[in-house]
Amino acid sequence: MNVFVTRQLPGGALDRLRARHSVSVWPGPLPPPQADLRRAAADGNGLLTLLTDEIGADLIAASPRLRAISNFAVGFENIDVDAATAHRIPVGHTPGVLTEATAQLAITLMLDLMRRVSESDRHVRRGCWRTWEPAGYLGASLEETTVGLIGYGRIGQAVGRLAEAIGMRVIHTDPFIGGHSLDSLLREADVVSLHATMTNDTRGMINATTLAMMRPGAILVNVARGGMVDTKALVEALRSGHLGGAGLDVTDPEPLPADHELLAMDNVVVTPHTASATVKARTAMADLAVDNLLAALDGQPMAHCANPEVYAQGGGAR
Repeated sequence: MNVFVTRQLPGGALDRLRARHSVSVWPGPLPPPQADLRRAAADGNGLLTLLTDEIGADLIAASPRLRAISNFAVGFENIDVDAATAHRIPVGHTPGVLTEATAQLAITLMLDLMRRVSESDRHVRRGCWRTWEPAGYLGASLEETTVGLIGYGRIGQAVGRLAEAIGMRVIHTDPFIGGHSLDSLLREADVVSLHATMTNDTRGMINATTLAMMRPGAILVNVARGGMVDTKALVEALRSGHLGGAGLDVTDPEPLPADHELLAMDNVVVTPHTASATVKARTAMADLAVDNLLAALDGQPMAHCANPEVYAQGGGAR
């Protein structure tokens, strides 16, 4: 069968895919243009995609041979899953394997901002640091910090475990195990860290209203999805001094323009969507994405499927 992969993947997973099917990999460093993606999908039986690839209803309807889509990501908001389900196409994703890597980056961003690491580094490189100062570059103490986790699934719990291990107090929003309401968490936490799934309910959940609820000087960390934060409102909260800083692995838009105001702020750290960027995590993601696709092309259920109801409909057998 013909499979189109929208970017080169780490590790040897694609070799396993090539051993079973005819595989084409988009050669560029950027996502394939939509026109190229549509042409490849129209002639293909399988797609292995990234979050940067838009797989909409029109593309799916115009791909009569397509039997499976496997997304190299935990999320799948780039894919019209309802349209895929209507066409009996299973959609795979890669949960679980990037939990620890993502949690570690969230903690890294918190510590960076609390101890002003990137800010201090920039000052040293610019020649702004003149001598040791008793009151220079003072940061927050871990043992006096409350971390509020919005979203308490696998990644949120891993962040909580790491935060507690280094002396931080942890609160969260899971109502089934003593969690706080969103309003209560925002008012109590010194650091608010986002780990919720991107849905219509969570899109833009951090906005002017919710930012105003946060404690003066609090820090916002986002390793989930950029669209959960109203970027304009975040800029205003930082500019006014209400927020003490922001650590952003994801942004809206993504990437930010080079002249964006956030990138000029000393109390903002932006990383290029690298929460899962360890060799172990990305290799495991590639393996799982290929496993999902191989199973579906063999007519078997994917190990991790966003729309498992397709199997009751004869999924993959268009």
